[in-house]
Amino acid sequence: MKIQWKKFIICIALPLVVGGLSALLTHDGMVTFQSLNKPPFSPPAWLFPIAWTILYILMGVASYLVVVDEEPHQLALITYGIQLLFNFCWSIIFFNFGAYLFSFIWLVLLWVLILITMFQFFKICPWAGYLMLPYLLWVTFAGYLNLSIYLLN
Repeated sequence: MKIQWKKFIICIALPLVVGGLSALLTHDGMVTFQSLNKPPFSPPAWLFPIAWTILYILMGVASYLVVVDEEPHQLALITYGIQLLFNFCWSIIFFNFGAYLFSFIWLVLLWVLILITMFQFFKICPWAGYLMLPYLLWVTFAGYLNLSIYLLN
């Protein structure tokens, strides 16, 4: 399969831009986050941008595999876009508003959307589905952190 570079770059850039914009908008909330009581197994702060960058790249590759498939897959790409919007909003709800219980509920909805997207992608291209799995696992871990922060604070 020949790589369609323009589509590939757009597919990689989209989640990176969404994540970057989210990080930019929530930067001030990180000061408050540092002062919160955190649960066991909380990773160091420097790990989050590295993990998210990797996850956004994997998401971009997965979406690219769906975009270049011979059949049109609008529903899968719409679901992908919705979960990306939920991802963007979660950071603002958690870091800027400090609404930890609401952000946990939002995260559960995000998790369901990621799962649906992953299954839709898997039907189109198994590798696209597999590439979404680390994201699902990380959001599962984020759910543990989010709920624990709500309970501890």
